[in-house]
Amino acid sequence: MMRAAVRLLGALTLMGAAACAAVVTSAPQPVAGPDRAIRIEARAVPLGIGGADLAPGVRYAGGLVLRGPALHGLSDLKIAPDAAGDLRAWVVSDFGTLIRFTLRLDRTGRLVSADSGISRALTGPDGAILTPKENADAEGLALLPDGRVLVAFEHDHRIWSYGVEGGSRPVAVATPRVALPENEGLEGLAPAGDGGWLTLAEGGGAWLCAADCAPLGPSPLIPADGYRFTGADRDPTGDGWFVVERFYRPPLDMRVRVRRLSPEGVLSAPLIQLRPPASVDNFEGIAAVATPTGTRLYLLSDDNANPLQKTLLLAFDIPPPSGEVARRGFAP
Repeated sequence: MMRAAVRLLGALTLMGAAACAAVVTSAPQPVAGPDRAIRIEARAVPLGIGGADLAPGVRYAGGLVLRGPALHGLSDLKIAPDAAGDLRAWVVSDFGTLIRFTLRLDRTGRLVSADSGISRALTGPDGAILTPKENADAEGLALLPDGRVLVAFEHDHRIWSYGVEGGSRPVAVATPRVALPENEGLEGLAPAGDGGWLTLAEGGGAWLCAADCAPLGPSPLIPADGYRFTGADRDPTGDGWFVVERFYRPPLDMRVRVRRLSPEGVLSAPLIQLRPPASVDNFEGIAAVATPTGTRLYLLSDDNANPLQKTLLLAFDIPPPSGEVARRGFAP
């Protein structure tokens, strides 16, 4: 996770994007229990002219700038259909909150808006709201097939399960037994086979966890070229994962890329690479959703509660590995 180093980037990289589309605001609606309704302002944003390098077959599928008092420091993202069949985004923040909102697509499938937001403060095993911020710094999120919601925290490095649908007091689950820098802890969290999970550390290292954790692959997984791991999600078309990596060189050079990670611990060539002047910011969250023709990837940025940055939510359609469409029985 990145803190104050990115003070100038957002204002310069998105100036051209700011003028493009109407703003849709979702007003808070009454909710029950520990959740509170939040206001979401969503404005469409283009990918931009220049600065985007997409692998063959990868297509930009719309994006949003999100604004609202609760939409700062968003550090991971997962997406699952709700009871009504709508796409529901699950998000954790640096400030110890669990946020959910609904994504809206147009009739062509492009991302066009977001609404119906609610937020809940994350608690500890005693039921008390997590404080101070260093104890509440949620950086990774996973939705397991059995419905459990896992959250990875930085500073006091740990992974907790908040139970099915995130409705329980947390219990500790397997976490890598390694020493990690205070502010460079577990950033990526995603389901793995047999009910387990994958976790990645920002500066390097990947582990498969269930009852315990073991390194992924025969050698430590280290991001190359100055990039840092910031998120991961399971590839719904295969046995591996999608990994998001971020690069920052002060004061203005911000980049992000997405690659596939195999079960053997091998990273692919980049599928998505963004740098200024494209719509780019401090991307930390990633969610993968199966589609009839491959996978829809959503990337979410953490604005560090910095007014010069943006909370961006971008969508990309990724073709499946060769032959996967036919194997899954989908029409090309």
